[in-house]
Amino acid sequence: MDLGGLDKSRLPRHVAVIMDGNGRWARLRGKGRTEGHRRGTASVRAVVEMSRKLDIPYLSLYAFSTENWFRPKDEVHALMGMLEHYLTVEQPKMMRHGIRLLAIGDKDRLPRRVLSTLKHAERATRNNQGMTVLLALSYSGRSDIVGMVQRIARKVKEGKCGVQDINEEMVRAHVATSAIPDPDLLIRTSGEMRISNFFLWQIAYTELYITPTLWPDFREAEYLQALIEFQRRRRRFGRTDEQIAQPLPSLAVARELEDHS
Repeated sequence: MDLGGLDKSRLPRHVAVIMDGNGRWARLRGKGRTEGHRRGTASVRAVVEMSRKLDIPYLSLYAFSTENWFRPKDEVHALMGMLEHYLTVEQPKMMRHGIRLLAIGDKDRLPRRVLSTLKHAERATRNNQGMTVLLALSYSGRSDIVGMVQRIARKVKEGKCGVQDINEEMVRAHVATSAIPDPDLLIRTSGEMRISNFFLWQIAYTELYITPTLWPDFREAEYLQALIEFQRRRRRFGRTDEQIAQPLPSLAVARELEDHS
């Protein structure tokens, strides 16, 4: 596999993808939107397989937002059918390659058969340790934050913690992605310059990569280009260029230094 100059020692630990452009891809070719979505599933396979080959531990895919429920019913129905088919067909491959599947979002809104298939795939793959693929389904970044606030408020009300105990670590422990690290790289296809209500808490220090490539055309070569661009970035995390050669202190150490400054 030609990596085109990619440094495998400096890959992102977690890549998140906003998969956009299926409808435009289909329209440009005089096809129905469903055909664009169907073509897009091949890009999902390509990115998952490339991530596995590169040993990227976490891959998050924004598969269906809460706002997508407002799309035409026939399109939503087709999307749900493709999701069910994808989960069924890909599960044996996930087992062979040690891929764990997780899903976040308001999953109870999914059709019964799709939800059953999803839960089965999550249960079957839960002990796999090769990599984790996270699907954001019926997901909203704002709803994620609201849910986090409600869960913490409930603990305060029940006396399990005090207001003074609420900090970044507690917030992070109560968002939907608490079990995985925040993304290092967020890829958005189709050239749109917005986040679209995805991972609003999680991407505070995430590198953003916007490509005009429509999702159905985003394959291995485009993914490698995004990773190479990521490796060109200087991730400062609020520090100066001179400081980034130094190890990044933990949040606790940083706060202790701040308290004594």
